[in-house]
Amino acid sequence: MTTTEAAEVTPDTSAPSPAPATTPTTDHDHGVHGYHKQKDEHLKRLRRIEGQIRGLQRMVDEDTYCIDILTQVSASTKALQSFALQLLEEHLRHCVADAATKGGDEIDAKVEEATKAIARMLRT
Repeated sequence: MTTTEAAEVTPDTSAPSPAPATTPTTDHDHGVHGYHKQKDEHLKRLRRIEGQIRGLQRMVDEDTYCIDILTQVSASTKALQSFALQLLEEHLRHCVADAATKGGDEIDAKVEEATKAIARMLRT
């Protein structure tokens, strides 16, 4: 087919167009998450953790004693773990609880999702 022939071909508009794909709407599709109400506090906490990580970089750059760096690594790790636990609690209270009220397969999916998240946290 030449370019001219392709331009002359018109699509068949008499056939119905396929229906748009629909996806189930959930809170996470609309930006409403369990942590939404504490977003400012979470951001403040993450900035503090970021400062700890930058402190680690500075310590290495300044050739700080290994044990002192490891102490700071431990503090940073604990801070991230604490943040993760708070986020998990909010997920359980908001997302999993919401799915439980809706019932059906959604509760099973949310419990499985939370279980996998817990397993990932335990591996660290």
